Amino acid sequence: MNRSLSEPGDMRFCVLGSGSRGNATYVEAQGKAFLIDNGFSAVEVERRAASVGLSLDRLSAILVTHEHGDHVRGAAILARKYNIALYANQGTFSAAEKILGKVPLLRHFHTGSSFTLHNFHIHPFAVSHDTADPVGFVIQSGSCRLGYCTDTGMLSRLIQYHLAGCNGLIIECNHDPEMLKNGPYPLPLQQRVRSRHGHLANEDAARLIRELYHRDMQHVVLAHISEKNNDPALAYDTVASFLSFGKEGVPVLSLAWQDKAGELVCLSGCE
Repeated sequence: MNRSLSEPGDMRFCVLGSGSRGNATYVEAQGKAFLIDNGFSAVEVERRAASVGLSLDRLSAILVTHEHGDHVRGAAILARKYNIALYANQGTFSAAEKILGKVPLLRHFHTGSSFTLHNFHIHPFAVSHDTADPVGFVIQSGSCRLGYCTDTGMLSRLIQYHLAGCNGLIIECNHDPEMLKNGPYPLPLQQRVRSRHGHLANEDAARLIRELYHRDMQHVVLAHISEKNNDPALAYDTVASFLSFGKEGVPVLSLAWQDKAGELVCLSGCE
């Protein structure tokens, strides 16, 4: 769904890229926008935004989930270019400081404590990954709620609690266990991916989405799909089999991509 925002409470978002080679997600409401992570060069993230009709001129911040390079490599560069703030918790910033370099304006948030950014109400919640203090986000503008949860090896009750009631979801759907087992990764790396501090398998994501399903859920994006241990069609089919996606009253299901921007999604009429 690619259209302009029509109501003050509407929100739109686009996963500009997702995977082990770079991540960035654009979120906008009421004329203000921010990115969740940026692992791309400034030129590349601008190109991807333009490919779906977006300009980065409305950006006011970059929110960081954790310190891995595919999430922060280009964050400070973009923040310097647009003179915008970078938001991170203390653990993540300390761990990422050498990668980031100079940050024009740093704002710390605390995991588990909500904060306000312009018209957005943002709640960072803890996830399970092999980093200092990784988080997912629930973003609310008006009555529209967007949940973002990638790079977690397990699904806690806390994660389910925070993502409940979201109108849009960006959920990790990283690997197929059989493809991981028979793929090119050495055993220690396979064990890391499968661990509680690694990444979600397709069926884990499918079960989570089924648990979270409600009548006002509008769109689900499957993100961080492994290029070596998964297949986009397999990820889609696995999740779609848990719900009859595309039928009346069921949310739209789409994929995030590593090499290009995904669909520009508009959440509207949220209740």
